[in-house]
Amino acid sequence: MRRAEVASLDLANYKAETGCLIVKGKRSRQRAVYLASGAIEAMADWLTMRGRAGGPLFVRLLWRKISKDRMTPQAIYNLLAKRAEQAAVKAFSPHDLRRTFVRNLLGAGADIATVAKMAGHARVQTTARYDRRPEEVKRTAANLLIVPYHRRRK
Repeated sequence: MRRAEVASLDLANYKAETGCLIVKGKRSRQRAVYLASGAIEAMADWLTMRGRAGGPLFVRLLWRKISKDRMTPQAIYNLLAKRAEQAAVKAFSPHDLRRTFVRNLLGAGADIATVAKMAGHARVQTTARYDRRPEEVKRTAANLLIVPYHRRRK
């Protein structure tokens, strides 16, 4: 998701029974985003800390105290910068996570139209720009085809 999409989520947007988030994207388009197993567990832990009262899904933490204030897109950016520093890895942005999400799904064999919908892209061409897989991937894909050919006997 885009960081503004994450920041705008409310608890009512999350369906714990299905692991589904209803996300309002660009130009007010809505889409369903499904959390994977580990993310579902992390969300359950977060909701235990946050509580089940309505309001923003992600709120500010102030000195380990949970605020009722919505987390801002800039706060998400700052949080990732802090985590990168703590992990001693090269700084990365929230958008780098979107690119990785798209690349990993395509690399795992998801079709580009589905990935485009998951990323909230209106056009598949936008998703294609995220695809930076190596040439080897194309060769492997070509080898999935069976071309019937029989040599003539002399």
